[in-house]
Amino acid sequence: MGAMEYEQLRDRGDGFITASVIDPFGNILGIMHNSHYKDILVSMKKG
Repeated sequence: MGAMEYEQLRDRGDGFITASVIDPFGNILGIMHNSHYKDILVSMKKG
């Protein structure tokens, strides 16, 4: 819908990946993926 790549996928290590785009209005939107997120949620519920 008009977004353009600002920073391509970047592996930050340990299953953490980021990227960002610029929307049609000039806003930079960051996206991240943490492969351990579900594990962290489960461990928080147990504690």
